[in-house]
Amino acid sequence: MTTVVAQGTFDILHPGHVHYLADAASMGDSLHVIVARSENVTHKPEPILSGRQRRAMVDALAVVDEAHLGHPEDIFVPIERIDPDVIALGYDQHHDEAGLERALRDRDIDCEVRRASPREAGDDELCSTGRIIDRIVERRC
Repeated sequence: MTTVVAQGTFDILHPGHVHYLADAASMGDSLHVIVARSENVTHKPEPILSGRQRRAMVDALAVVDEAHLGHPEDIFVPIERIDPDVIALGYDQHHDEAGLERALRDRDIDCEVRRASPREAGDDELCSTGRIIDRIVERRC
């Protein structure tokens, strides 16, 4: 059985998230998703929804076998607990694949790192939480 881990913020679920998780699920037999805690999101604005809400939303998706809230201090703790065969990164996630692979080796975590494919979006589709928020603000102001 091949276990896959995907991870992200997943604030305001959108078609890009669904594509990423479906692509990650296709890489194995079981998909675990680690939802980042709000305090650990430093590369973009703080999430709108709480970690508990975001984890529940992701866990409700049919392609997800189990969703976990990330560790407050060490992102590798849930990865060590799950012991995946594959870590699937989103096609546009900010992670450095080589750096992640080194960190996994340093912690004796033996798994492959792969990138999910991009989603082909139409002109009127929004596949970014930031763009969705911008559109809402634009239409409400």
